[in-house]
Amino acid sequence: MYVEPALRTSPRALQGHEADARAEAAGRADLAESVERTMAVTSAVLQDFLDARVRAAATRSDVAVQLWTDLADGVGGKLMRPRLAVASYLGLGGQDAAAIAPVAAAVEVLHAAMLVHDDLLDHDEVRRGRPNVAGAARARLAGRGLPERTVSDQVLAAGLLAGDLAIASAFALAASAPADSAAVLRVVGLLAEGIETTVVGELLDVTGALSSPRDVDALAVAELKTAAYSGSLPLVVGAVLAGADDAQVARLGAVGSALGVAFQLADDDLGVFGDPAVTGKSVLSDLREGKRTELLRRAYAMADDAGCAALDAHVGRVDLDDAGAAVVRGVMVSSGALDAVRELARATGQRARELAVDGVPEPLGGYLVGVVDDLVGRGH
Repeated sequence: MYVEPALRTSPRALQGHEADARAEAAGRADLAESVERTMAVTSAVLQDFLDARVRAAATRSDVAVQLWTDLADGVGGKLMRPRLAVASYLGLGGQDAAAIAPVAAAVEVLHAAMLVHDDLLDHDEVRRGRPNVAGAARARLAGRGLPERTVSDQVLAAGLLAGDLAIASAFALAASAPADSAAVLRVVGLLAEGIETTVVGELLDVTGALSSPRDVDALAVAELKTAAYSGSLPLVVGAVLAGADDAQVARLGAVGSALGVAFQLADDDLGVFGDPAVTGKSVLSDLREGKRTELLRRAYAMADDAGCAALDAHVGRVDLDDAGAAVVRGVMVSSGALDAVRELARATGQRARELAVDGVPEPLGGYLVGVVDDLVGRGH
């Protein structure tokens, strides 16, 4: 007699599955707790390092103190990237918080460097609702009666030099990790490789402004500019420091790459359709800039002639107002571009989840699945 497989499962087997599920959940909870404990150490290392740099600058000049203070004010936040590095390290058997903390802190300082330079390229002087390095420099010069060219040169110098300081500091922090010297040397090399990849992505992003939104490969930009250092790099350096083999390092790099692209797709969505009170991100700046996102590319590809004309009339206008932005949003919705990009973000996030489940040992795999769900689904 045929019996449904589910009905043939014995009570003992079901109990075994339930016990395994409980054990996996407990392992993930333990890892999450360990991550947060180690993140407290990382945050302390990061703050101590920044405070020390400000003190060292005080022995040189007041303007150096000011630059370091402005830079330090922009470091921090959710600390997503160092948290990934810590989780990878602990999840693959690492046990020394003192070893991973400087490396995780270095990843965050590198992120700060990328933000400072990216803001400079985008002519943005506000970050997280307050002046960034460039904005702080401009505010100090206000009211002094200086020519606009002089002020602009000073603002440019502040942003450029602060970003350079942050990059150098990232290497100093990573090199100071009290860990196996060969592993630390490899981590330093990975940081350099991550910067080179990100610069290529940034260059493609900048030069993309010379082309029609229809012709820019926004996914390649997301892969190189965002995913490389925001997703892959933290997971990979944590794995290397934990002594993982090359195959496991590569698997985590793939998880991070898919996670980073999904993160960027969601971020571009929030940059147009998000709630600034929740995200802290303007819903006008990307449209005013004419940022070559996958969302904009698909809007042009999927809209009719009238829709494309509306995009041409409003996207890239520095004086774009809420009414004009509403027109652009309407085209993105009616053309199906928004739904398409959200589905792509979901599918890319699902790919990251599958890679984490299939190729990463528990409890790290399950922890990363939770990270994917949080980052891709944020803001909506």
